[in-house]
Amino acid sequence: MSRLWVLAAVAAFAYFALAPDPVTPGRPGVPTLAPSGGAISLDTVIAQRRSGEQVSGQGTVVKMLSDDNAGSRHQRFILRLDSGKTLLIAHNIDLAPRIDTLRVGDSVAFRGEYAWNPKGGVIHWTHHDPQGRHPGGWIRHNGQDYQ
Repeated sequence: MSRLWVLAAVAAFAYFALAPDPVTPGRPGVPTLAPSGGAISLDTVIAQRRSGEQVSGQGTVVKMLSDDNAGSRHQRFILRLDSGKTLLIAHNIDLAPRIDTLRVGDSVAFRGEYAWNPKGGVIHWTHHDPQGRHPGGWIRHNGQDYQ
């Protein structure tokens, strides 16, 4: 019976260790966008108002907002997705570098956590979690990753 448990544990470990991750490494330490591969789409998450989902996407900056300096500081901007929907990006600049070169019209890719609101939603957790309890996110602008 103990052999069966060991075999089951090894099979479970192999499954989770070898399963494809929605974000795959391009070069060491740098995330890249992976094909959707069964992951729920950003448009579905928005349509279903599914806060708390880890999502990836890309869009065009349509508005730069002032930083939110209450509590943890966040660089804020509005992205328009290819679908026409807009999202607020709240990028924590206490934990990740500010994107100083970001301008209206720029293309941005991102990975973070979606939170629904009546204006379309917010993407946050676009950075690493220093305590390691939350999936890390990132923003890619002009070939550079901010995480």
